[in-house]
Amino acid sequence: QEAGGYALLLEAVPPELTVFITKKLAIPVYSIGAGAPCDGQLLICGDMLGLFQAFTPKFVKKYANVAEIETNAFKEYIKDVKTGAFPTDDHSYHIKKGKEEEFYEMLKEFE
Repeated sequence: QEAGGYALLLEAVPPELTVFITKKLAIPVYSIGAGAPCDGQLLICGDMLGLFQAFTPKFVKKYANVAEIETNAFKEYIKDVKTGAFPTDDHSYHIKKGKEEEFYEMLKEFE
């Protein structure tokens, strides 16, 4: 604070220490896993949405399991590509009807 800091972020600090630090400082003290007794809370978006399955810090509350949704979506995509269910004609841009011959004539320049 005396050095010019305008805020402090405490990560994985015992709440008892967070209380002490918050009372000692005039600048805002924020917590990411440092308990409730401070000026504000932070969580990493990817953690709270459950983007990662391998590890979740103790202080994170998951509000969703996006990793499971993403994994299932990729599995379905891979299956669709392998079986030919994707892409279909609906997922393609086509040359306008009646313009095909003109297009092929233009391509002859590059042969």
